[in-house]
Amino acid sequence: MTRERARAVHLVVAVVAWFALVFQLVLVVSGEAILVDEDPPGLVARTYRYFAYFTIQSNVLVAITSTVLARDPVEDRLGWRAARLAGVVGITVTALVYFTLLRGLLELDGANWLADLLLHQVVPVLALAAWAVAGPRPRIGRRETAYALAWPVAWLCWTLVIGQVDGWVPYPFLDAGDEGWGAVGIACAGITILFLLLFALYGWLDRRLRPAPR
Repeated sequence: MTRERARAVHLVVAVVAWFALVFQLVLVVSGEAILVDEDPPGLVARTYRYFAYFTIQSNVLVAITSTVLARDPVEDRLGWRAARLAGVVGITVTALVYFTLLRGLLELDGANWLADLLLHQVVPVLALAAWAVAGPRPRIGRRETAYALAWPVAWLCWTLVIGQVDGWVPYPFLDAGDEGWGAVGIACAGITILFLLLFALYGWLDRRLRPAPR
């Protein structure tokens, strides 16, 4: 794939991801249900909770890195490599966890259904397809993986600590009050293994797929 086509591919992902994020934020500000939050609190708390979701953060990473690639499809700084890897792995986890653990928790329709569809299904599919066809590759090594892993670890620690302070967690499987610490520990261990497997998988693919863009 040429650089011009790679730019176009990444631009599509960036536009859809930014639209999905802004669209969901508008719904949050207006008081609509946010993801799994059926009874939204005040505006400040709603806004914080919006950004506290792993779904939102992974979409933000995809939007930012895709925007950078739309300008320069061969960006190669170490920090950017880590952010790109974190976004690709994070959006994959977002889709997998949604389909296995979260789908069906809320009966959504209209604008809420569309925002949910974009964040959990459309953006992940577009982001992974763009990485597969437009890269850039190769970009994944041990340092990139270590830096990228720091974000989900920090997110999990922050989420569990804040959950103990104010009683709110973004996802039911992290609610120790309802599920118990044993169940939460099992969920965290399972998701950690999923992350490690995905980092290994994308690292392996990064070395074997054709370098892109060409």
